[in-house]
Amino acid sequence: MELSPLEKRFSLQGKTVVFTGAAGGIGSAIAEGLAEAGASVALCDISTGQLEQVRDRIIGAGGTASCHRLDVTDKEMISECMRQIHGQYGSLDVLVNCAGINKREGFADVAEETYDKIMDVNLKGVFLVSQAAAPYMKEQRSGSIINIGSHNTGSILGGCAVYGATKCGVLSLTRSMAVEWAKYNIRANCVSPGHIQTPLTTVTWEHPQRSKYLLDRIALNRPGYPEDIVGVCILLASDASAYITGTEIRVDGGCIAGGQPWPYDTAF
Repeated sequence: MELSPLEKRFSLQGKTVVFTGAAGGIGSAIAEGLAEAGASVALCDISTGQLEQVRDRIIGAGGTASCHRLDVTDKEMISECMRQIHGQYGSLDVLVNCAGINKREGFADVAEETYDKIMDVNLKGVFLVSQAAAPYMKEQRSGSIINIGSHNTGSILGGCAVYGATKCGVLSLTRSMAVEWAKYNIRANCVSPGHIQTPLTTVTWEHPQRSKYLLDRIALNRPGYPEDIVGVCILLASDASAYITGTEIRVDGGCIAGGQPWPYDTAF
């Protein structure tokens, strides 16, 4: 069936998308959304059990997906994974760097080994995976890299010192990729979610003080959900964003903009 003009603009048919962190709440939602838009998705994560569930949901919905065990801190494993994916699908059109970890604790409480582990996964992982994927994109003279940032690139929460530092670094790496690889028609952008409710953050949203603190700072007065991230990723993966590169797009319900306003006079 022929696609409508709107569908053609945003369609991902014929594109191969590689995901890291695809087993997580946000990563799996993005992967399923891009598959619905027509992409063939290569799901990568260190947790293969959950990864297979994501793959099965995509295939069950009529999409194309495969599972690939990947440790984003292992350079040789990354190189082999990219080679296998390219060999299987014939192209590597979009990379979504979503793998990330965190441990909430005070700045002065962070052990060196914790610092190293978070840095290795969240920042070095983005560097290594992007470095491995870029030659395939260079060869085909096209590609889109979508790095998942965080609210912490613009406003730090207590207990997120190292995590916040990694996400600020991810934003900087994104800009470097955009500037250096534009000549190969490779675009790079950063999507920074706000306060998203996932299985890992349920404990925060169920906490009476922390949930109120967050809602007071979100203009839309609700948590974000993984599905809220999907649309902007479809945009950045598709040809509709052909002139967008090196930017950060916030999906935060108006949190950075100012959150809930204080009382003011209005006739509206």
